[in-house]
Amino acid sequence: MKNFININNVKNYHKLVDDALILKKNKLKFNKKNIDITLGLIFFNPSLRTRMSTYKAAKNLGINVIQINLNNDGWKLEFEEGSIMNLNKSEHVKDAARVISQYCDIVGIRCFPELKKRKHDEKELIIESFRKYSKIPVINLESSCSHPLQALADAITIKENILLKKPKIVLSWAPHVKALPHAVANSFIKMALRLNYDITVANPKGYNLSKVITENIKIIHDQENAFENADLIYAKNWCCYDNYGQVIETEKNWIINKEKMKLTNDAKFMHCLPVRRNLVVTDEILDSSNSLILNQAENRIFSAQIVLKNIIDEI
Repeated sequence: MKNFININNVKNYHKLVDDALILKKNKLKFNKKNIDITLGLIFFNPSLRTRMSTYKAAKNLGINVIQINLNNDGWKLEFEEGSIMNLNKSEHVKDAARVISQYCDIVGIRCFPELKKRKHDEKELIIESFRKYSKIPVINLESSCSHPLQALADAITIKENILLKKPKIVLSWAPHVKALPHAVANSFIKMALRLNYDITVANPKGYNLSKVITENIKIIHDQENAFENADLIYAKNWCCYDNYGQVIETEKNWIINKEKMKLTNDAKFMHCLPVRRNLVVTDEILDSSNSLILNQAENRIFSAQIVLKNIIDEI
């Protein structure tokens, strides 16, 4: 594995999940003391689980880590080719990426979309620029349209907790006070398809995801109907795709609660966190014995660790 920018970088996804579960049983098995490898973590946006889990994963392998919040601690970067840099941007990404490549052996990038221009966000300009100019492997810590480390952690969690070979999974839109990206939902769908799960997307009319992502996926606009006999409910908000970046309605009645979960096949519940309690989902679901949210968060360590191990093996 040279880079881990999206799920397509993985040839055998089943094996990657299985290897992560094996690794979890002995997390220090591949720790190499005094290994001369440094991971750079570059954040353009806030992070709790991604920052700490990736740091922990690197330390489990004996890797050195350098972290920087680039918007706060670094120079503002220019990404456009041939630009005359006479405004507020002090450094071009082609210089920054090549310098980072001298200091680090692997770099992870976290950069959210602006949610203003869909075509611009879908170009994945920031992470693709680092991939283009870096001389080292690049890991996607969440980009405009993709969050492959979260999807891998979700896959590990499902494999651990649901014994069915082909569980019925519902990815359900849920209310939020602001527009959120599509990255988690996009990657979760791609992961579910790679593992041949039975996945349905439930969302209000007007909140469909990209047709490229949901091609051949069942989309239901009635949440209660979608929940019937489900084995797993995965909750996530995303903004409108057609009217990009907009919150067209709050749809508060889409909150996930005890009454809706009773329609399922005693389903497990998942959410990537952070979650706005009693807006997206009620406390009683989040704190129930069927909630896997903490298991997911823990598995962020092992999704990052197995990816780092695969990359190190090819350096």
